[in-house]
Amino acid sequence: MTGDRSDGGRYGEAVFRPEQAGEGERIDFGALAYDGVTMARLHALGVGPGWRCLDIGAGTGTVSRRLLDEAGVAHVLAVDRDVRFLAERPVPGLEVREADITAPDFAPGRFRLVHARFVLMHLPDRERLVRALARLVEPGGVLVLSDAVDLTGDRAPRTPYSTAMRAMWQGLRATIGTDVSRVPAYPQLLRAAGLERVAAEIHVPPLLPGSPISRFWADTWERSRAAMLATGQVDDAAVDEAIRYLDSEDCAALAAGMLTAWGHRSAARPA
Repeated sequence: MTGDRSDGGRYGEAVFRPEQAGEGERIDFGALAYDGVTMARLHALGVGPGWRCLDIGAGTGTVSRRLLDEAGVAHVLAVDRDVRFLAERPVPGLEVREADITAPDFAPGRFRLVHARFVLMHLPDRERLVRALARLVEPGGVLVLSDAVDLTGDRAPRTPYSTAMRAMWQGLRATIGTDVSRVPAYPQLLRAAGLERVAAEIHVPPLLPGSPISRFWADTWERSRAAMLATGQVDDAAVDEAIRYLDSEDCAALAAGMLTAWGHRSAARPA
């Protein structure tokens, strides 16, 4: 996805390149940490047989496939800027499309479910994008957005983990435009886009040695190390210390939360 960045970098080009060895595994670590929560929310929203779904920023396709396998939906259109991981594992009912959702001509149709996870946080002009995604929801359908919430603010205890996270967020904002500061505004953005029955929740997975979320953040720091060093907040030794800290019994910290917000399109009024 495209981000608002100072040096012309893009997610997947300047950082987190899909051709880099182990990138698919890094994405899957995140999926192991969050997919259960995502699917529980989608089940609670009634996603099920007969639904046509749009999964934006589908990554390795774990949510798309679980929608088909567990929820029994009729069809999933999985969209990403690079679909190499999606194309590796085709399944019946899964349509894969390489596209940039920020493009003016992105108009794949109407869907009962439109889902985007860890996508909008990397993109500029979120108000416009939320409105555009809301227009893809058919009457009676739902838009579900999930993104990261930073829990390492000024009042968080100083640990190797919090130091690395602060440097990472600053470095990613400077290089590819990642900005999680406005994620708590998602319920208001959904309501402003004309959706109803808007609500939100936050999940914070536990940081335990060897857990998927701990391995995800360790791999993420390795891939964003150059951006982190450029902030001047950390050096190589500090990043290495943070990675060791994540895998130790001394780790006592809060992982980044995942805020999920959703809103429904009225069945009586089309967009």
